[in-house]
Amino acid sequence: MENQTDDRKYIAQIALILEALGKEVEVYPEDWEKRPEGAEYLNRTGVVLVRDEDVTRVVELFQGGRPAEGGIGGVTRLLLPDKVPPEAPEDRSLTQRFLQYADLRLGRGVVTPEHLFYVCPSVSPCPATEPEEVPPGVPPDPAVPTPFLPAGAADGRGVKVVVLDVGWSDAPAAYWLNGVTGDPENAFDGAGRIRPYAGHGTFIAGVLRSIARNVEVMVKSYFTTAGAIWEFDLAQALDEVLDLAPDIISLSAGTRTRFDLPPLGLDVFVKTRLDRINGLTLVAAAGNESTRDYFWPAAFPETVGVGALADNGRDRASFSNFGGWVDVYAPGSNLVNAFLTGDYECTEPPNTGQLRSFQGMARWSGTSFATPLVAGLIAGRMSITGENAKQAADALLAFALTQPEPGTGPVLRAGDALNSLP
Repeated sequence: MENQTDDRKYIAQIALILEALGKEVEVYPEDWEKRPEGAEYLNRTGVVLVRDEDVTRVVELFQGGRPAEGGIGGVTRLLLPDKVPPEAPEDRSLTQRFLQYADLRLGRGVVTPEHLFYVCPSVSPCPATEPEEVPPGVPPDPAVPTPFLPAGAADGRGVKVVVLDVGWSDAPAAYWLNGVTGDPENAFDGAGRIRPYAGHGTFIAGVLRSIARNVEVMVKSYFTTAGAIWEFDLAQALDEVLDLAPDIISLSAGTRTRFDLPPLGLDVFVKTRLDRINGLTLVAAAGNESTRDYFWPAAFPETVGVGALADNGRDRASFSNFGGWVDVYAPGSNLVNAFLTGDYECTEPPNTGQLRSFQGMARWSGTSFATPLVAGLIAGRMSITGENAKQAADALLAFALTQPEPGTGPVLRAGDALNSLP
């Protein structure tokens, strides 16, 4: 990974999270600003996660602790006691001291931090850039198909995609979004300006409809605090989304984790929920840190992890994470699609304070946007073949392996829903 602490943009992204969450959040390591590799992850203060079957022995070890409400069966959010056992290490925060103590006595992974997951620019960013203005009349890229598609078109008809994001802002000028539904987002601040992170779900819905013109899209609003959500709450949100009976879940969010272990809350969801629903597929962004470190949930073998291609459609985008855990790369640089209408003040160097005016469209980059492109391809293929999402995803990934790019890996592009057919 690049030296992130030399990147003023990186520092600004973490500052936004810290400002929004205050003492509720910790950055690990505590001296991250002095380290070339920067922060490893963000976690919740005074809280750990434990599998349900381990709660009793962990509470005994910690000589206290109180389970919190909510979440999903199989994992418990444990509120830590105020006093650390005497044998615990002395040189870390309260939360880290309990974690280290559990490692020593029970082994790694029995007790884990509650990680913070993001759809926003931050320590594990999904958008690689802030939204940029486009001149009036610039069309979407990828291009939107005509609404009057011939029979046999890969239009996603009959397929449902649920997007977990910041919410949905209706964009009447973007005709291709007609029929998209979702939870309204709080997109504007007190001064009437577009908030950081706002419009992310709308842009994603636009990319989906650019690939699969008639796919059913629902955008849910879960990442409502600084574009972030705690791991325990994300597991619960994913569990709730199952009630909507989606074929595909599109998640342009994630994080790195302590020791690169699978995040416990999502591991339980994947193993006990996702894997038990025939044909359901989770498509997730690989992240934008330009590192091969695991980024979750994209790194789960059961998900489709999506990296981003550069403008030339061949090279890996400089910001995209990479490695054998990334399943496929797709266009994710300088995409153009539906956005909000209003003024936006940049928060990241070197453009901090710059005012940008949007008229319902924007240019944006990130694995956040390569993800719905792949989800749209899966939906498009399903509408032609009658396959379920898992079958269509497997077929597309197999096709991607037939057209790898040197130094990048397997790739998919707009149009490959049809190209992948025999």
